Amino acid sequence: MKKIFYLHIILLLLFWSCDQEKVSVNLPEQSLTSYVNTFIGTDGPGNTYPGATLPFGMVQLSPDIGIPGWDRIAGYYYKDSIISGFSHTHLTGTGAGDLYDILVMPTNSRFSKKVKENNYKPFSTYSHDKEFATPGYYTVDLLDYGIKAELTATDRVGIHRYTFPKDTAAAIHVDLGYAINWDKPTDTYIEKIDDNTIQGYRMSTGWAKDQRIYFVMQFSKPFTTYQVFKDEELTTLPVQGTNTKIILHYSTEENEQITIKTGLSTANIKGAQKSLNTEAPDFDFDHYIRKAQAIWERELQKIQITTTDDDQKSIFYTMMYQSMLAPTLLSDPNGNYKGANDSIVNAKGFNRYDTFSLWDTFRAAHPLYTIIQQERVPDMIQSILAHYRETGILPVWSLQGNETNMMIGYHAVPVIVDAYFKGFQFDTELAYKACKESAMVEDRQIDIYKRLGYIPIGEHHENWSVSKTLEYAYDDWCIAMFAKDLGKEEDYTYFMKRSENWKNLYNDKNNWIQPKDTLGEFVTPFQPKEYTPFYCESNAWQYYWFVPQHIEGLIKNTGGKERFIQKLDSMFSYDPKPEDKLPIFSTGMIGQYAHGNEPSHHVAYLYNYVNQPSKTQKLTHKILEGQYKNEPNGHCGNEDCGQMSSWYIFSSLGLYPVNPAQGVYHITAPLFKETEIQLPEGKTFLIVAKNLSEENTYIKSIRLNGKSLDRMYITHKEIVNGGFLEFEMSNSPNDEVFKNSSLPEVNKIY
Repeated sequence: MKKIFYLHIILLLLFWSCDQEKVSVNLPEQSLTSYVNTFIGTDGPGNTYPGATLPFGMVQLSPDIGIPGWDRIAGYYYKDSIISGFSHTHLTGTGAGDLYDILVMPTNSRFSKKVKENNYKPFSTYSHDKEFATPGYYTVDLLDYGIKAELTATDRVGIHRYTFPKDTAAAIHVDLGYAINWDKPTDTYIEKIDDNTIQGYRMSTGWAKDQRIYFVMQFSKPFTTYQVFKDEELTTLPVQGTNTKIILHYSTEENEQITIKTGLSTANIKGAQKSLNTEAPDFDFDHYIRKAQAIWERELQKIQITTTDDDQKSIFYTMMYQSMLAPTLLSDPNGNYKGANDSIVNAKGFNRYDTFSLWDTFRAAHPLYTIIQQERVPDMIQSILAHYRETGILPVWSLQGNETNMMIGYHAVPVIVDAYFKGFQFDTELAYKACKESAMVEDRQIDIYKRLGYIPIGEHHENWSVSKTLEYAYDDWCIAMFAKDLGKEEDYTYFMKRSENWKNLYNDKNNWIQPKDTLGEFVTPFQPKEYTPFYCESNAWQYYWFVPQHIEGLIKNTGGKERFIQKLDSMFSYDPKPEDKLPIFSTGMIGQYAHGNEPSHHVAYLYNYVNQPSKTQKLTHKILEGQYKNEPNGHCGNEDCGQMSSWYIFSSLGLYPVNPAQGVYHITAPLFKETEIQLPEGKTFLIVAKNLSEENTYIKSIRLNGKSLDRMYITHKEIVNGGFLEFEMSNSPNDEVFKNSSLPEVNKIY
C-alpha cells in the first residue's frame, strides 16, 4: 500500500508538471503530508472517509458510494467499485449514518445506466489505480464518463474541479434529496441567482434531528440550460420540497475544466455567501490545494518523529491527520450558527465547534489538544459552554447544533476540568455551574443515580447500568476537584462521595463490578465475559478497570497488588472461545481486552500502578504494532472522531493520560528514536529513546531534563514548559529498577 501511495504522488506530480500553465502541488520528500494515507480506515471497521477537508473544518468534501450500510457510514467503502457523487459533509470514524449534504455528480452522454442499489442515482465505476488522496485533496477518474474529479476545501467552502471530455451533453447534478443510512431530508430549496450561481438550503433529520445547511454554489463556466426536479417530476425554479435537484447542462471541449465552489453556513444564505467571499473569492483551484497543503503541513509539523520505518511514519502522520477531523466548525464567518436550542446564535469572539463525540474523545483526544491545539482549546471549551447556555445542560454527543444523547456519562465535564487546571482561559464560574447542573438533572437516570448511589437494571435494551454508574462516578470526581479548587467545600464533599459510587456495584464475594436491581441485589446468573445490556458496548471484564479516579482503591478492593496483577494478566490472556458471540464493537481483541472500543484504552497502563511497568511496555508495543496498519483496513475498530488516533499518538510517544483530567501522563516505551513536540512561544519538548531497536523495547532508565526520574509519569506542565525526556532502552524487563517508582497522588490534579 505504501509503494502504491508514493507512486500516486509521483504520477500526480508528473501529471501536473505536463501543464506549464498550472501551479503544481509541491510534495517534497520531506513533506509530512506525503506520509498521510487518508485511506486508512476506509475498509474494515474504521468508518473513515478519504475526501478533502481542513483541520476541524466545516466541510468534509468526499466521495459517496451512494449505497447504505454499516460499512458505508462515512459515505465511502474501499471495497466498493462505484461512486454516485461527492457530498459536502461527513462524519469521521463513527457508527452513526448521518450528514451527506449536497451531492454533486458530473455526467455526460457516455453512460446512463442506473441501479436500484443506489436509488437509481447517476453513478460511475472507478478504480483505485485512478484514485489519489492527500490532506486537503482528493481525485478520482469517473471511468464510465471519462471525467476526472478533483476536490479540495477551505474551512467552510468545498471546491470541485471536473475535467471533461468533448461532449455536447455534459451535465452537473446537484441533488438535495440524496440521502443514505439515517439521514432524511425534511425541506430543501434551490433558486438561481444567475447563470453561474445557485443557492438554497437542505434541512434534514437523522441522528441529529434538526440539521440545517445553507449553501451558495458558484460555477466557473455559465450553464447553458438546466432541468429542475421535485420528487423526480420536472418543475421550475425556485423549487422547494423534501426531494429536489437541479441538472445543469454544458457543452464541453476535450479536457475542459469546470470548477465549482460551495460555501456553507448552518445559519442562513447570507452566511454561506460570506464563506465564499471570505475564503474562496476566485476559481484558482490549484491555489486552494496549495493553501490546504500548507495548513496541514503546519499542523503535522507540531510533532516531528525520527524513524527509518516508512510504514510507521505513515501510520503516525495519518493518526495526526485523523485526530484533527473533529470537532468541526459550526459557525460561519459572521459568527452565526444553528444553536442547540434550534435558534440562530452568534458566537462573539470565538469559533463555535460541534461534533463532540465526548464518550470517546475525553479519554485521549482532548488531552492531546491541550498540547498541540492550544490555540483552539479555548474555543472548544466556549463551544461546549455555548451548548450549555442554549440548552441548560452540557453536551453528551452533539452534532450540527443538536444533542443526539448518544452514549453515556457527562463527559464534557472532564474536558472542561482538564482545560481549567491546565490554565486555559474561559468563564470559570459559568463552567463550574454548567458542570454541576449537568450532574444534577433529573433525566438520563441521573435522578435514580442520585437517590440510590448506582443505576439499577432496567427494561431498556441499552440499560448500561454498570457503565453509567462507573462513568458518572468518574465525572463526579472531576467536579469535586473543580469545586475544591474554587473553594466550594460543600460541593466538594458531596461530589467526592458520589465519586465512590462505583463501590456500590462492587461484589466483594466474587471481585466483580456487577449489575444490581432496584432492591440492591446483585443480578444472577452472572458471567463476566458475556455482553449484556448492563455494560455499554462491553462486558464486565472490560469495564472492571474503569475507576481512573481511584485505581489504588480498585487495587485494594481486588485484594491487593498480587491479586490485581493476576486479574490484569487474565484480562489479556483469557481469549474468547470460537463459540462466543462477539458484538460488532468487540474488535482488536487481546484476551478480553478490546482495543477497537474505548473502555479498554487505559487498561494496559495499569501495570504501572503495581510495579510491573514492563508489562505495560510490552502490551502497548504489541497494540501499536498489531492494531494499526498502513492500509485501508488499518483500524481495528471505529476511529471515533480522533480517539483511536490519539491513543496511537500518545502511546507511540511513550505517554498516556490514564485519568484524562489529572494533568499527568503515564509512561510506556516510546516507538520512535526521537520525537520533538513543537509548542507555543518557540518551546519544544524532546523525547529520545537511546538504544531503541526491534529487540530493545523495554525501558532501562528515564531522565527528565538531565535528572533521573523516579516515577512512571510526567506532568502536563513539564511537557508544555518545554524540556527533554530521555529513555535508555534494553532487551529485557527492568521492573526491579522501578519498584520504588511513585504514582500520581490520589485526589490531586497536577
